[in-house]
Amino acid sequence: MNMPIDPMLMREIIMDNYQYPHNKHLSEDPSYCSRHMASDSCIDDITVQAKFKDGKIEDVRFDGQACTISTASTSILTDLVKGKTLEEAKDIIDNYYRMIDQKDYDEDKLEEANAFATVGNQANRINCATIGWRALQEMIDQEEEAEHGGQD
Repeated sequence: MNMPIDPMLMREIIMDNYQYPHNKHLSEDPSYCSRHMASDSCIDDITVQAKFKDGKIEDVRFDGQACTISTASTSILTDLVKGKTLEEAKDIIDNYYRMIDQKDYDEDKLEEANAFATVGNQANRINCATIGWRALQEMIDQEEEAEHGGQD
C-alpha cells in the first residue's frame, strides 16, 4: 500500500499550483493539438494543448476557468509529462488514475500529483482532478492513431 502524504503538504502543493499554475497559457502555433473540456458539475471549462514531436510530448499547456483542484492537477500534469515519450506519459496518466481509484500505484512517477491521493474519497471532486488528464489522454490516443494509421 502507498504511504500517506502529509495533509498540510498536500494543501500547500495544491494551493501553490492553483495560485501560480505552470504552463497556463495557450499557443497560437497551429502544430499544437487541442482539446476543450467542460464539467457539468463544476466551473471547469478548460482547453489543453499538446505539441507532439518524434513520439514525445514536446510541450503541453492549458488555459480556461477552473476550480482549485482542476487547475492545480492540470498544472502538475503539464510539468510531469513535458519531454516524456507517449508511452511514459500514458504510464504516468495510468498511475494517476490508479491513485484516484484508490488502487496501488507508483508514487515516484507522480511526484507532486500525489497531493491528490485522497480525491478518490470525494466522488464529486474526481471529475475536477481528472479533467485535464482526460484531455491529454484523448490527444495522446489521437496522436498514436495518426502515427500508426494504416499500419497493422
